[in-house]
Amino acid sequence: MSVISEENVRGRSVFKDIGAEDGDWEPTEIESMCMNCHLNGMTRLLLTKIPFFKEIIVSSFSCDNCNWSDTEIQSAGRIQDQGISYTLTVTSKLDLNREVVKSDSATTRIPELDFEIPPFTQKGALSTIEGLLDRAVAGLEQEQPIRRATDPEVADKIDAFIQKLKKLKDVEDEFTLVVEDPSGNSFVENPVAPQKDEALTVTRFKRTAQQDMLLGIKADDDFEEEPAGNDLDTMRNEVLVFNTNCPECNAPASTNMKLVQIPHFKEVIIMATNCDSCGHRTNEVKSGGATEALGTKITLNITDPSDMSRDVLKSETCAILIPELELELGMGALGGKFTTLEGLLKDIKDVTCSKNPFISGDSCSTDRMQKLREFGEKLDKIMSGEMNVHFVLDDPTGNSYLQNVYAPDSDPELTIEKYTRTFEQNEDLGLNDMKTEGYQEDK
Repeated sequence: MSVISEENVRGRSVFKDIGAEDGDWEPTEIESMCMNCHLNGMTRLLLTKIPFFKEIIVSSFSCDNCNWSDTEIQSAGRIQDQGISYTLTVTSKLDLNREVVKSDSATTRIPELDFEIPPFTQKGALSTIEGLLDRAVAGLEQEQPIRRATDPEVADKIDAFIQKLKKLKDVEDEFTLVVEDPSGNSFVENPVAPQKDEALTVTRFKRTAQQDMLLGIKADDDFEEEPAGNDLDTMRNEVLVFNTNCPECNAPASTNMKLVQIPHFKEVIIMATNCDSCGHRTNEVKSGGATEALGTKITLNITDPSDMSRDVLKSETCAILIPELELELGMGALGGKFTTLEGLLKDIKDVTCSKNPFISGDSCSTDRMQKLREFGEKLDKIMSGEMNVHFVLDDPTGNSYLQNVYAPDSDPELTIEKYTRTFEQNEDLGLNDMKTEGYQEDK
């Protein structure tokens, strides 16, 4: 609920923009008790409005008896419907002059230094980027004399970190400042407003139940984990977990499922199972879309070891061919996978050589073992870049993908062909008997 009525909050007679044009505009003075010496001091309240932001209350207290002083900033409005996060890339000293409104519920981070100021550890402040850095340095230096006496080693480490914070003000290297506020009442200035600031990213997010509790808008005894949303944005940012059994030892295990967007392709569903009992781990990939109208044949000419780092999405219906090795793995082999080209070749080697049940025991002939050993050596040469081959993914459903490292430009070593499926392929996929339109007319 707003501290001041809506019409007064929005009225120019109460809140005014920050500036020096109005000389008659003075703060409200209230005599109040000093929390340091318990005598009377003076509190000054200033109701102002931040351009392109909202109304705030700036309060300042000073005591003439003990010379103690304090400042604080509070939002004059309500807690916003969504939290807000500002990510600023500081590239010059001019960025240090940006105004910042930091509420007491905001978290401040500098990822480059692994530095974080948790919420509710500092009072709200109206400052600049440089002021936030100075305030952080002052907070760390406050207990340094005691640390030097009790734990010199920790004090030396903090001194070294303080120097890193001070060096940020020289902006010799760019750094990132993140201000994340679940109340939505913090602000980082955009100096080119209303135009877009390329160095500043503003995102809004839905608060969690824990954040609602910290803000006091949900009681502790009302705590219930919020149900997962059904919208696509929520699914993209959430890992779903469901119980299952391990395919190796049949012990209870958990499977993680995540919806992932592959650049320049489509969405896929990645599922990974990890068994704590036997240590077995497996992953599987499902297409997040429908069967394409045309099949896809992707051919990569492997000419460099760097090709091994290309991302590969192989659906369950995709066949793998390496003509130089006379290798062909049909549909269903290896299952669906999202890995690198090197990872896929290692899986092929494991299936054909290492984990092949027909080469173990007395029944396996020496000739067969020698051929498979030579085949494994050729795969090793491909992965090390000593042998150039053509790697082919043939997927009649069109749901497989091989990364184009030149995207969005064409890749000179990568060929993608679209083709019409044969009747046999449609029969294998169960498409010939599938009717999605006008099926009610057959009744």
